[in-house]
Amino acid sequence: MILVKIILIITLGLIFIQDYKERRVFWFLFPIVGLCSGFLFYNDTLPELFITSIILNLAFVTLLLLVIILYSKLVLKVNISEAFGLGDALLFIGLIFSFSTISFLIIFVFALVFSLIAHLSLKRFSKIKSVPLAGYLSLFFGASYISFWLGITNSLYAF
Repeated sequence: MILVKIILIITLGLIFIQDYKERRVFWFLFPIVGLCSGFLFYNDTLPELFITSIILNLAFVTLLLLVIILYSKLVLKVNISEAFGLGDALLFIGLIFSFSTISFLIIFVFALVFSLIAHLSLKRFSKIKSVPLAGYLSLFFGASYISFWLGITNSLYAF
């Protein structure tokens, strides 16, 4: 179990570093996040809740991605690849295995708010103007896991 936690934190850290520095992330890191987070969630919950949560989380992420696609086409009038990175979408999909639906929604929304604040605070230090969303989300989810494992947060899976 500890090995899975270490692999998850290292993988989230690598996603953050690569996305922040280069805006490119190795594709194989996203399935590792999905497998490790799914393994940890599965071990802490009932199999029925695990499957139900994945289905609901997938529905939420699918709806979110559809809104992003429509927004980029209709409002921004740009191609989706100019408005939203593939790595961001792959991380969204990898994270659907991480928590029960209510916990996932709460953590995901706070991770997006964190990403906005972090980007507005750090954008003057970066030469690249795009937002490293996958990196910021990885940082937030990694911090959430670590705070739970250290006992700072009571539960990530209980909702």
